[in-house]
Amino acid sequence: MSTLRVLVAEDERPARLFLISMLNAFEDVKIVGEASNGRQALELIEQEQPDLVLLDLQMPELDGLSVVKSLKKNQMPLIAFVTAYDEYAVQAFEINAIDYLLKPVARVRLRETINRAQERLDRADLRAEETNNLEEAIKDYETVSQQPRIDRIPVRQKDEIIIVPVNQIASIIADGELLQITTNRNENYCINHRLKDLELRLDPAKFVRLGRGALVNIDMISRIHQMPGGTYTVTLNNNQQIKVSRLQSRSLKERLLKL
Repeated sequence: MSTLRVLVAEDERPARLFLISMLNAFEDVKIVGEASNGRQALELIEQEQPDLVLLDLQMPELDGLSVVKSLKKNQMPLIAFVTAYDEYAVQAFEINAIDYLLKPVARVRLRETINRAQERLDRADLRAEETNNLEEAIKDYETVSQQPRIDRIPVRQKDEIIIVPVNQIASIIADGELLQITTNRNENYCINHRLKDLELRLDPAKFVRLGRGALVNIDMISRIHQMPGGTYTVTLNNNQQIKVSRLQSRSLKERLLKL
C-alpha cells in the first residue's frame, strides 16, 4: 500500500497536535503540512497537493467549506471534515457518505478514515464519486442550516388531512416514490415525498439514518443487536426491527453506543 500524504487543518493547537501525533503512529501516512486557519490550509493544499486533508469545519478567516469551495476541481484532495458535533454537518455528510471525524477523534476511527482514503486513491471511479458527494454534502449543509424545523407532518387521507406529530414518529421508510411513516403506536401513514428532503427538515439530534432508505426516532430505539460483520439491527419501542447499513452502523456506534 502506498504512503498517504496527509495535511491537517485545525485552528486549535492542542487538537491539531493530537491529530498529528496519532497520524505519526501510522506507517503508511506522511504528514505534508499543518494549517492553523482556512487561508493557510488553502495555500498549503495548492502547494503540497496532499492525498487527504483533515479539515476542521470551523476555522478563522476561511471555514472548512469555504476552503473546499475555493479549490479548483483538479486540485481537490480527499476531504475528511473534523467537527465538534455540528448537527447540520453530520447530517449532510451522512446523507452523502462524506467522511467526517467527531472531536475528540478516536484512533480507531482515524484509522478507518485512512483506510477509506487509500481505497479511493486506488480506484478512480470511487475518487470521482467522492468529489461529487462532497459537492452535494456542501449544498445540503448550506440548505439544512437555513431550513426551519418541522414539528408535525400533514398526511392527506381521502377527504381529510391527519396531522402527525414528529415526536410520535418511530420510523420513516422509503418505498419507491413514497414514504411509509410508522408511529410509536404502530399507526401507518403514507406520503409522497423524498426522504432526503424530509430529513433536512427534521431535528438531526432526534432522528438518525439507518440506511439509504430508513430514518428512525432515536428516542424510540429500545435495543440494538450486533450482527456478523460489524453491522446492527435496531428494535424500536413499537417492536419494529430495522437493519442498519454498514456505513450507518459506524455512525450509530459513535452517536449512541459510547458514554
